[in-house]
Amino acid sequence: MGVSPITSHVLDAARGLPARGVPISISYAPTSMAAFAGESSVIARGVTNEDGRCPSLLESTHVLAPGVYTVRFDTKTYFALHGEKSFYPFVDVAFEIDQPAPHYHIPLNLAPFSYTTYRGS
Repeated sequence: MGVSPITSHVLDAARGLPARGVPISISYAPTSMAAFAGESSVIARGVTNEDGRCPSLLESTHVLAPGVYTVRFDTKTYFALHGEKSFYPFVDVAFEIDQPAPHYHIPLNLAPFSYTTYRGS
């Protein structure tokens, strides 16, 4: 089984553990203007596993086209599973691809009142 061309790893920074049960979706828009106008399409959905990963969001054979991709993390659902409120009901990480590479990793470090992200490897 191959790896999705877009992957993520969600860590619960407050607990110091992988964030299991975070719903994730990936949207695509052909241009940044289309993405900004909300003219994107959901191309994948999944939920993080016990390691805070969702390795099969997209088929490994999926070819990424140039455009804007948005990974949405449903943080409200995750924190509700733990009986907590969070300030951010979701986190959107948008990134633009000019010349597609075979793989993009979008990590998220999460806490009830903050988050950080970066381009992983």
